[in-house]
Amino acid sequence: MTDAPWTGDACSLVEAFRAGERSPAEELEASLAAIEASDLGAFVHVDEERARATAAAADVAKPFGGVPIGVKSLDQVEGWPDTEESLVFAHRTADRTSTHMTRMFGDGGVVPVGQTLASEFGGLNVSTNRLHGTCHNPWQRGRTAGGSSGGSSAAVAGGLVPIASGGDGGGSIRIPAGFCGLVGMKGTAGRIPRGP
Repeated sequence: MTDAPWTGDACSLVEAFRAGERSPAEELEASLAAIEASDLGAFVHVDEERARATAAAADVAKPFGGVPIGVKSLDQVEGWPDTEESLVFAHRTADRTSTHMTRMFGDGGVVPVGQTLASEFGGLNVSTNRLHGTCHNPWQRGRTAGGSSGGSSAAVAGGLVPIASGGDGGGSIRIPAGFCGLVGMKGTAGRIPRGP
């Protein structure tokens, strides 16, 4: 049994899966335990049932097969909260999964663990909102993880998951990555679909 989540990158984790050194199910349990024990506030929704079912059926031949992923709360996943991190939409549930997340789940093979905290509507470069509170920087509690994808960056830098999604219109991936000691890349405009 894997006690702690993988500390390397997602690509090397897939290699470990393929070599039989770790299993997606064990890795998921390690991530879930780390999330439960964490006081970072990085995750705002965890879907253990879906994650366990996905990990059990993971195809490690896929590029990120079996890798646990944190999904930025502004991304839509059918059946999950679709709040835009706003009290206005506090009770809304997604009725579809966005195109880029569908690709990550299907073609990429990732295991969706849950949603990570972002700023309301992705409008600030800090990760705090009135709906879910504040995400702390894993290097110094009480400091911001940046934003708007701060929950995603904190989740990766804090060792909760090896990979997380984000969106970047004006620094929302790059700023929190920099605050948390990671590399964050904004994809070329139009390369990654942002719509349904």
